[in-house]
Amino acid sequence: MESKIANTLAEAERIGAILAKEDVPVLIIGAIALAAHHFIRSTKDVDLGGNIDLKKLKHIHKLLQNSGYQAELHLPDLQDSLGGLIDIEGPFGLVQIVNFGDRFPAAIEDSLSQQDKHNSSITTLAIAPLPLLIALKLYAGSWKSLADVTELLRRNPDADLEAIGKICRKYRLRGWKQVMNELQGECDCTHRH
Repeated sequence: MESKIANTLAEAERIGAILAKEDVPVLIIGAIALAAHHFIRSTKDVDLGGNIDLKKLKHIHKLLQNSGYQAELHLPDLQDSLGGLIDIEGPFGLVQIVNFGDRFPAAIEDSLSQQDKHNSSITTLAIAPLPLLIALKLYAGSWKSLADVTELLRRNPDADLEAIGKICRKYRLRGWKQVMNELQGECDCTHRH
């Protein structure tokens, strides 16, 4: 792993420990989680997903500042798909606490409650399991997120597509059919030659 992002990840683990003491579990989402699931792409930050109410999010922001971190709180407005964000910057890089509380808490809760948490040599923090990482990406809804989901599935050919589809239907997420159509189109083209 690149030295700079390794430093950022090490700092994310320290921040995760601070949050754990406050009874706020988090897990790795974003590009580091993608890498844990065989899709490595460039990143300059580490994203920690959590399910945090706004009062607690404000408390965490102050706690991080009091712990010596440069932390900036971004509160959500009514149109935000996220429940707030804390940017933590320093010589180590950027760690973001991405809050899904009051917006999409089920995916974070389900990820954290899974008995078979993804074991990784990358980090000591929990990593979003593949089906729930896909759900979080589809929830984000951007073209880049859809492309990430498609590539994740290409890199994980043994993924249980039926189970992932069930999760997407459970959360009423858009984009799953589009991803499946794209993958099916690739399979059709491959079989024609």
